[in-house]
Amino acid sequence: MARVILDFEKPIIELEQKIAEMRSYSDNLDIAEEINKLEAKVDQVRRTVYSNLTRWQRVQLARHPDRPYTLDYIRLITTDFTELHGDRHFADDKAIVAGFGRIDKEAVLIVGHQKGRDTKSNIERNFGMPNPEGYRKALRLMQLAVKFRKPIITLLDTPGAYPGIGAEERGQAEAIARNLLEMSHLPVPIIVVIIGEGASGGALGIGVGDRILMFENAWYSVIAPESCSSILWRSWEYKEQAAEALKLTAEDLKEQGIVDRIVPEPMGGAHRDPEKAAQTLKAILLEELRALKKVKPEKLVQERIAKFSAMGSWKE
Repeated sequence: MARVILDFEKPIIELEQKIAEMRSYSDNLDIAEEINKLEAKVDQVRRTVYSNLTRWQRVQLARHPDRPYTLDYIRLITTDFTELHGDRHFADDKAIVAGFGRIDKEAVLIVGHQKGRDTKSNIERNFGMPNPEGYRKALRLMQLAVKFRKPIITLLDTPGAYPGIGAEERGQAEAIARNLLEMSHLPVPIIVVIIGEGASGGALGIGVGDRILMFENAWYSVIAPESCSSILWRSWEYKEQAAEALKLTAEDLKEQGIVDRIVPEPMGGAHRDPEKAAQTLKAILLEELRALKKVKPEKLVQERIAKFSAMGSWKE
């Protein structure tokens, strides 16, 4: 698969390619000093670009096809992971994966959206857009986690819940609403991590927790910038303005009190070094789990409900 290069990454990629080309000749030519100068320059350009990203550029990074998905993080941070399937009513939705595994010695349930890497796998995963059975599978396994008193970790990365007729006929809205109700009352620690796209109720359907973490280049909003642009301006051409108005980045949401903690990414995004991104996430998850396990179940539920009740602002 050809490497995807975003527009704002092109100056960096060009310099990196130049360095690689010069290194191929370094055995025959004494150009070490020139290579060092170029490496310093690319490091400076990289820091300048990635420290001044617009909100739309962060949306693009969150959608990067090489970005780690749920199964990538599961592979990189867990051992003994066993995926479980089906909602016991209709089908197994492959847009949501769920199962039990260990993070170090900590046994947890992990639930997350899963996209595909190519056309075939995207069709199989429904482009990461869950049907009602996906949310019902997630809830079934969360209730199983409660039975065995295991913490729950959810990984959010979806462009939205699937809007098809079949999904609506099978109760898409009810399935998401049921999850919101039930998750708010589950007496075990719940950590939510927005790893990529967090769009609308499709993300919120597994997004109620005690701690909300968000990767540095992820986005989380009631609507995607393109859809917002289409509604307000009747065109997708204003998606960049929509992204600015929505304030959907990790920094925005941390400031608004919706996100508790930002997970830093490797320079250039998680797709540049998935292993490093996973190890950073693992360390933070273990830290948060240790803190949450000290809280009594009834207090967890009370604080979780209070947390979400306090979100937003309004005037009477």
